[in-house]
Formats: sequence, C-alpha cells, structure tokens
Amino acid sequence: MLFTASILLLAACHSNQGVADLKLNNGEKWEVNAEMTPHIQQGSQILSDYGAQNGSDYKKLAADLKAQNDQLIKSCTMKGESHDELHKWLHPHMSLVEKLDEAAEATEARAIVVQLEQSYKTYQQYFK
Repeated sequence: MLFTASILLLAACHSNQGVADLKLNNGEKWEVNAEMTPHIQQGSQILSDYGAQNGSDYKKLAADLKAQNDQLIKSCTMKGESHDELHKWLHPHMSLVEKLDEAAEATEARAIVVQLEQSYKTYQQYFK
C-alpha cells in the first residue's frame, strides 16, 4: 500500500512539469480548432470509459489514446500563441501515453492513468 501511494505521489509530481507554464488567453480559455477538438474529446472519453469499467488492459488503453493523439496531430492547423500553449499541454500528455504503453505492471499503469485523468482536467482548464 505504501509503495502504491509513493508511486501515485511521484507520478503526480511529474505530471505537472510540462504544464507549469501554461497560461490563459487574457483570463480566457484558448480556442482549439474544430478539427482537433473531437480527438481530444474522444481520448478523454476513452479514458473515462476505461475507469468506469475498471479496465485492466492498459496496453490497449495506451494504443487507443495514441491513435487519438495521432489523429489530433494530423488535424492540427493552429498557429500562433494558442498553438504554442496547446503544445505545452500536448507534449507532456503524449509522454504520459508513452509511459503507459511502456508500463511494466498494473500498479505503475494505474498511477499513469491518474496522471492522464489530471492531464485532461488541465486541458479543460485552459482550452475550449
């Protein structure tokens, strides 16, 4: 139990490294283009469904999230500051998906899933 708690705490600390300098657009959320939004929403839904069903196939979860990220990148037409801010969120998020794919066991995967859940919450705080 202590080991699991330690992993979760460590994971939570690392999840904030890449998004620490995210900022709002003069107090408002950044606009994300219409082509990209469905892929972010679908990724969030996949993760939500995984949790609701007490999923255990974290390798499949990682593959599904990676597929959404690939589609997200292909659909990117954003430019400027909103694009730059999105990447401050996206790069750490994609790293979490990679870590999930590389997880050696379920306890590690659960800690990464928690980080991914937080990542989507962060997205909701800064983007619309």
